[in-house]
Amino acid sequence: MTREASHPGDTFPRQHARTQRLTLGEPRNFTVSPDGARVVFARSASGSDSVNQLWSLDIATGVEACLFDPRAASDAGELTAEEMRRRERAREGAGGVVAYACDGAVTVAATILGGQLFLVDLLAGGATTVPVETGVFDARPSPDGTLIAYTRRGRLYVSDRSGAERELAGDDNPNVAWGLAEFIAAEEMGRHRGYWWSPDSTRVIAARVDNTHVPVWHIADPAHPATPATEHRYPAAGAVNATVTLHIIDAASGNVRDVELPEFEYLNSVAWNSAGLIAQVQSRDQRTVAIVRIDPVTGSCDTIDTDTDEAWVELVAGVPALRPNGDLVTCADRGVRRIMVNGVAATPDNLQVRGIVAVDDEIVFVANDVSTPWFQGIYAIGTDGVRPVATGDGVFNASHGGGRTVVRESSLREPRASFRVINGPSITNHAETMLVSPNVRLTEVNGCAVAIVMPNDAGSEKLPVLFDPYGGPHAQRVVATQMAFATSQWFADQGFVVIVADGRGTPGRGSAYERAVFGDLAQPVLDDQVAVLDALASIEPRADLSHVAIRGWSFGGYLAALAVLRRPDRFHCAVAGAPVTDWSLYDTHYTERYLGHPDTDAANYASTNLVAEAGLLTRPLLLIHGLADDNVVAAHTLQLSSALLAAGCDHEVLPLSGVTHMTPQELVAENLLLHQLAFIRRSLR
Repeated sequence: MTREASHPGDTFPRQHARTQRLTLGEPRNFTVSPDGARVVFARSASGSDSVNQLWSLDIATGVEACLFDPRAASDAGELTAEEMRRRERAREGAGGVVAYACDGAVTVAATILGGQLFLVDLLAGGATTVPVETGVFDARPSPDGTLIAYTRRGRLYVSDRSGAERELAGDDNPNVAWGLAEFIAAEEMGRHRGYWWSPDSTRVIAARVDNTHVPVWHIADPAHPATPATEHRYPAAGAVNATVTLHIIDAASGNVRDVELPEFEYLNSVAWNSAGLIAQVQSRDQRTVAIVRIDPVTGSCDTIDTDTDEAWVELVAGVPALRPNGDLVTCADRGVRRIMVNGVAATPDNLQVRGIVAVDDEIVFVANDVSTPWFQGIYAIGTDGVRPVATGDGVFNASHGGGRTVVRESSLREPRASFRVINGPSITNHAETMLVSPNVRLTEVNGCAVAIVMPNDAGSEKLPVLFDPYGGPHAQRVVATQMAFATSQWFADQGFVVIVADGRGTPGRGSAYERAVFGDLAQPVLDDQVAVLDALASIEPRADLSHVAIRGWSFGGYLAALAVLRRPDRFHCAVAGAPVTDWSLYDTHYTERYLGHPDTDAANYASTNLVAEAGLLTRPLLLIHGLADDNVVAAHTLQLSSALLAAGCDHEVLPLSGVTHMTPQELVAENLLLHQLAFIRRSLR
């Protein structure tokens, strides 16, 4: 069944591109006031509007009010380079209010439009421009709301509301930045900020990032040869990382005190509340983390907790953190990922913790039962142990504050997500309803979670098979929500049995399942896809196993190319989008976590290198890559293509000029789906 289009002439590929994968119009970035009376959030006016406004919900009345419409801000400038990089790291395609930060009472918010600083009144509504020089990035009010900190061109500043500005820290070395997250932190560690206010608003702790010795790569635009290449400091596996140090700065005097961190390679996180100031650091091999308590006056550190793992210590969003009473909350893999309070497990051995929403008197967190990783719920730890907050046969995420929990729920029953405050009102979702109706069946094969996506027809004839995986660490594709299968359903409706399988290395199944790819990101992942293919004859009679295609993006692109290289007997064509082809060209933190250091674990890199296996290709392969990609750089595809050509192996390459690791351009994204469909159809004839 195809749903009725709301735009004349709309097709699913066009809608999917126009709505940025059906995400526009959804409420997002929730902040609950400490009194539990209001929820502040961002949302655009419709499912095809990419400009987010700032909104407030009165929980008692259920009334939503627009606080700030960026279209009224005529003094906004152009996006800064820092903002463009932040959006790429966050995979952010929308505009307007895409990020904001509040004071402690949630009465004022700072946001940036085109490098210009705005303050939004969260009680009365409306915004004022703070008259400081443009080029501002990552503005954050002090907890008491009297000051605003921000960065500009790698320097950290503080201003009052009138625009009276003072520089807190800066270097003349252009390769040094204060108050910013380095590439690795933002891309791989989930840390998108580089400074933090003290609870009493008197100090800031800031990261100093020195990229001087990080290798310089160049991202060129071949379609515009007159445009100079962009220099990009990229720490590929085995290379030098940025040097990151912490410093405590007095907001009034500007006095800087160095923090005496242990000599670990990575700074994972910093947290500062009334219970104290802590930071977590991690060794280069990622098998050890240490949590230190920092004296905000002297900068001295005491190690208060460590964790080790024979493979790697997983980083979990929201921890480490201190409860108001001083309890240390962490996560650790102990068969499953568990919440630890002062080193003692506080969650049961059937729940895999996925992230921490809030650490207060109660600890609110997201988790799934390891037996059903496709369902994800919200739980809380209080004085009576673990209790469910929002669970069921769907996927739940949450924000929490002021004793209130805002929940996002999506499922296989409804095409759109719903938003509500627990024991309170709903929040309007303007996202469009997808023009396909997912027809999905969830099952298991040899421990792999599998989704079988079928056409909406009553036919019984055999159909070609399309595998549509991601398949790699940190990403789960088989989840109980229609949104996850929108594109897969469109392909199914073109006449395919579409298979999405989460094999070893993907999250949700416990510690050992994720660590099964340690040392080898290729064979275990591919073997699980083949195991699912072997089982298809018995679980889906319409599957024609003599015509099997596979497509994927990023790690999924790597897996797709790997499949036709190593198992051409089972996979008959592949579409590989933005694939990693040589892991030595990918970044330190991700790659070394799984494959080790190239100097000591060279065999792991050799055994997973697609370029070295180019001569094995006997099946049709389409390589797609954005030439502006600064994450999986285009060299991956270009080097594989050169090796394929040298080996006399036919293949196709589709370069996307001006496209990054995302494909945000509407026409590019739409036609990219159509091009893949055409390639798969002609390759399976």
